[in-house]
Amino acid sequence: MKILVCIKQVPDMESKFTLQERWYDTHDLAWRLNEYDEYAIEQAVAIKEQLGDSDLTVLSIGPARVKEAMKKALAMGCDRGLHIEDNEVEQRDPQQIAALIAAHARDNHYDLIFCGMQSQDRASAQVGVITAEKLGFPCVTTIVDFHLQDGSITVKRELEGGLKARVSLSPPALFTCQLGLNTPRYPTLPNIMKAKKKEMITVPAAEISQEAAVQETMDIYFPEKKGGGLILEGDAGELADRLLRILKEQTTVMG
Repeated sequence: MKILVCIKQVPDMESKFTLQERWYDTHDLAWRLNEYDEYAIEQAVAIKEQLGDSDLTVLSIGPARVKEAMKKALAMGCDRGLHIEDNEVEQRDPQQIAALIAAHARDNHYDLIFCGMQSQDRASAQVGVITAEKLGFPCVTTIVDFHLQDGSITVKRELEGGLKARVSLSPPALFTCQLGLNTPRYPTLPNIMKAKKKEMITVPAAEISQEAAVQETMDIYFPEKKGGGLILEGDAGELADRLLRILKEQTTVMG
């Protein structure tokens, strides 16, 4: 079985962000593997170990620095890496990113594709779904449980309101992984050393796809700061009187 896992390198969310035109300044940031993608890698590696004869490729799009995130995926158990080099990846919309993944996947006939549910920086949750559409694959999003038995796949996906849905399907298929799907393994030192010898191919994005964007980011800004909240404590009757007084004196709600 051929398996592809798609990952993204994102800034550490504890970094201090400085905004520039339509994106954030990428200089002087600490970078890490997107958290959702760690669960996708773990699930792909678990399937490889379960089946024994699977081939697992990790793919990432971006400048040279994304290879650091890919090395972690290789140390976790991926067999090889495909780096699609794109120094302007932050300007690409989900349609263009999906087009790059789909062009590679179409030529390599993968049975299973795993992505994180979303990236921690853009958080569009669109890339996996669009990729599946381009490939004509069934797609199950926000999976929180995965079982493969005798060529049949059964997953649970998270719905709103704490509900779950159980879905059964057969490969080829694409899945986007939610936090809590599994427990991502920690790369051991021997596996980190082995990862250095694994194949890592770099291909310019322009050689794979030149699809045009269908959406444009017009502006990016920090949320407006709001006033602090007020916590009222005490007897219910007294609280009601205090609340009415505050509403009359400090708002126009009772006006």
